[in-house]
Amino acid sequence: MIDSMKNAFCLKDKVAIVTGGDTGIGFGISTALAEQGANVAIFCRRQDRAEEALKKLAPLGGTYKWYKTDITDFENCKASVSAVVADFGTIDILVNNGGVAAAGGILDYPEDLTEWFRCIDVDLNGAFRLCYLVGKIMREKGKGKVINITSNSGEMCNVPSFTPYNVAKAGLNRLTKCLAHEWGPYHINVNAIAPGYTHSNLSSEAPKEVEEMLTRMIPYGRYGEPIEIGALAVYLASEASDIMTGAVLTIDGGYSLAR
Repeated sequence: MIDSMKNAFCLKDKVAIVTGGDTGIGFGISTALAEQGANVAIFCRRQDRAEEALKKLAPLGGTYKWYKTDITDFENCKASVSAVVADFGTIDILVNNGGVAAAGGILDYPEDLTEWFRCIDVDLNGAFRLCYLVGKIMREKGKGKVINITSNSGEMCNVPSFTPYNVAKAGLNRLTKCLAHEWGPYHINVNAIAPGYTHSNLSSEAPKEVEEMLTRMIPYGRYGEPIEIGALAVYLASEASDIMTGAVLTIDGGYSLAR
């Protein structure tokens, strides 16, 4: 709890896990937390991207490590969480950012429904696995900050269809609220950030005309930047947000307001 704004957003010596923290929005969050003094453990799968992220973070002066982690594998998640505790001594902040998307009409999916199950397992179950594992550590400590990165798609339907993604993000919004209610007595804050269109590795693959078309639909007139999502994550990770829990904060330049 803060009693003034002096150092209200300081995260000095806090230990944060960021899933998918090596690129895009995840790296924006990793950077923002590190700039406020946090030590960052990045959970991801690709060594090349992880090492590049660590090189960029190094000048900020904290301790930054990466852990090869598949968030669909419970035992892998458990091993990575244990490794972070062994390396850093504790975990103060968990950012569930790792995710995938699945596009296309549901009735056109192959009968194995691979895309549906993969999206749900990564975006929703992956976050739950980490919440379960890290939540136990935070309960023992008597405090902690969990930040789930969802999407404005959790409250509306994308065009073209991204039904599995929408459903997974809606489920993560609800999980955020349920865990906030359940874990409030342990002083574990659970909140969500719901970004809209944001510059990232994924968005850069889209044709320029697609971004131009989508930008015209955003009242503020531009895509978000990963560091802007990171700025909101800093607030939710800091003592300034101690009384906020169960919130889903949309950050999309007003895109979803008329939808």
